[in-house]
Amino acid sequence: MNPRIISANIVVKLLSFYRVKTTMFFTIAFPIILILLFGTIFMSQDSMEYHLCVQDLDQTKSSAQSVEALSLNGKFKITRVDPAVNATQYVRDNRVNLLLVIPKGLEKSLQRRKFFNDFSSSVTITYIYDPSSSSVPTKILILNGVLAVINREMSGIPPFIRSAETSILTRKYRFIEFFVPGIIAMAVMTLSLFSTVDSDTELRQKGILRKLSTTPITRTDWILSNILYQFILAVICTVAMLLVSSAVFKVSLHIDAWLLAFILLDVFAFVGIGMILTRFAREAQSAAAAANVVSLPMMFLSGSFFPIELMPGFLQKLAKVLPLYYVNEGLRSAMVFEDNMAALRSAAIIAVFAALVFVLGIIATKWEEGQ
Repeated sequence: MNPRIISANIVVKLLSFYRVKTTMFFTIAFPIILILLFGTIFMSQDSMEYHLCVQDLDQTKSSAQSVEALSLNGKFKITRVDPAVNATQYVRDNRVNLLLVIPKGLEKSLQRRKFFNDFSSSVTITYIYDPSSSSVPTKILILNGVLAVINREMSGIPPFIRSAETSILTRKYRFIEFFVPGIIAMAVMTLSLFSTVDSDTELRQKGILRKLSTTPITRTDWILSNILYQFILAVICTVAMLLVSSAVFKVSLHIDAWLLAFILLDVFAFVGIGMILTRFAREAQSAAAAANVVSLPMMFLSGSFFPIELMPGFLQKLAKVLPLYYVNEGLRSAMVFEDNMAALRSAAIIAVFAALVFVLGIIATKWEEGQ
């Protein structure tokens, strides 16, 4: 191993990277754009108000109080619908996804129940909705919860079961702070995988890989310099993402040695996979397609964008055999939960995987076959 040759090769790679502006954009700017995009969505969800149309057929003080409770407790932006119009036709004509109809006789039924103990007295709130709208189930879920509270308060019956919230974290975190570590893991994966695939297939097709065997640089020097180059780019990309997320969204994460450790393990794992792919996919197009086959399922199934708990059971089991899942879990354990033992478990799993694929990648990289 020759440190001078390794450092010279790293400098050449960094200069080449700097000259290609499109590569710089997709390496550094693209993950930042993802953070800005999803961060804006997550920030708006903290103060989100759902639009709700309400048709009050009772027109009494009790029905007015119910509508007010929906606005305050459910955070609904209420649009009142004229009682004279046909509710179903209104939903169709105005492209409304949900309309709540308060029936006539609500106040009278409430008075019979409260003053005459007539517990058979009740009313039915009707939901008229568009089943094609994805927000309707969420709205109905919120409505059911708010109406349950209104029902209890109006009937005057105190709740038997109450709830209390206790977080496992020492302070409250926003979803964007869980999201950023996943984007870091994903960005390092795509950088390491695609850079290795693109570089190796191009050098192989041009015959440069074979000619390298006649130069002073050894295969070990070449692979090590490639690892260090990918690691430097990954650190630059990570620092840029952390600075932007902190400046724009005030994201506060715990930064320590675990971050560098997981970035390095991420690089080793996916550079190794990249070397294996270029051994079997000789052409640039086929190698890039193979890299997409590897990376795309990991992006969406390993918990980078959303918790795997939202996926069906068989997909959750699949996620737990993907290496990126353990990078995501390890980074979140270290940066969000500050749980060193959980981070260590994830690091151990990804380290074993990285060592295995990297050794296989070294075996697969044969200069004498480059042509």
